[in-house]
Amino acid sequence: MASPSPGKKRMDTDVMKLIESKHEVNLIGDSLNCFQVKFCGPSDSAYKGGVWRIRVELPEKYPFKSPSIGFLNKIFHPNIDLGSGSVCLDVINQTWTPLYDLSNIFDTFLPQLLMYPNPHDPLNGDAAGLYLHQPEEYKKRVRDYVSRYAMEVSGGGDGNGAGDDDDDESSISECSFDGDDDMEMEM
Repeated sequence: MASPSPGKKRMDTDVMKLIESKHEVNLIGDSLNCFQVKFCGPSDSAYKGGVWRIRVELPEKYPFKSPSIGFLNKIFHPNIDLGSGSVCLDVINQTWTPLYDLSNIFDTFLPQLLMYPNPHDPLNGDAAGLYLHQPEEYKKRVRDYVSRYAMEVSGGGDGNGAGDDDDDESSISECSFDGDDDMEMEM
């Protein structure tokens, strides 16, 4: 029996490290290359109290190739696409190095992105414009999105906010986050 490649060992190690951390991780299927992470907004930001589900896909060449990440519930941010949840973050998209691991993404890179957006390289032009020209309105809109789409509902809610009728949004409402290994992601 052949031993796993160094890349596969690293993938397994990084995913296990993330599972053992403070982050709630749910695997999708039987492999470690696709999973969801529960991510909480930084406490010293307008995103405080928000809880997002983030899809993570690790490429076959991880850690030499960066992971793909995306928000599954809506977030209002200049560098996150409102429709797809795609994240514009140089450290993931362009300057990724095998020296980074998954914990760096959730403990450092994403919190920093939420606290210090780059409005000059936006995926959401409306958010970038408000951030630059009407910062108080930007914070108000962020808080509105947090309360509508990123609040955990006690008793096992889906994290998409109560009373939401928006059919075109990314959703994890079909997924149980209580150990369902066969979760489907709507993209």
